[in-house]
Amino acid sequence: ILHVERFHITLFNMGRRRTKKVGIVGKYGTRYGSSIRKRLKQYEISQHAKYVDPFTGKENVKRLVTGIWQGKTRGSRKIAGGAYQLSTSAAVTAKDNVERLKKLQKKAE
Repeated sequence: ILHVERFHITLFNMGRRRTKKVGIVGKYGTRYGSSIRKRLKQYEISQHAKYVDPFTGKENVKRLVTGIWQGKTRGSRKIAGGAYQLSTSAAVTAKDNVERLKKLQKKAE
């Protein structure tokens, strides 16, 4: 009877924590190599994370499909962004350049 109780306790504890290090990419097991899985882990964590809505300021924007993001509040807008992140570094650079050029144009007038 004691052996059976230990077995049940062990099964109960096993269900709480499935992975120690690999996290979300544990579903791939030992396939594809550790370096690729580590890189994939970064992508998957960033694509499933919640981001701050640029219109409302609330942290509720989630990814719908590749490059399309939408807030979870009622009437929120869809936002075009990166495949795995809401805003990419290239988009931030381009936005900064446009703002800088607008300021230069206003000074010239």
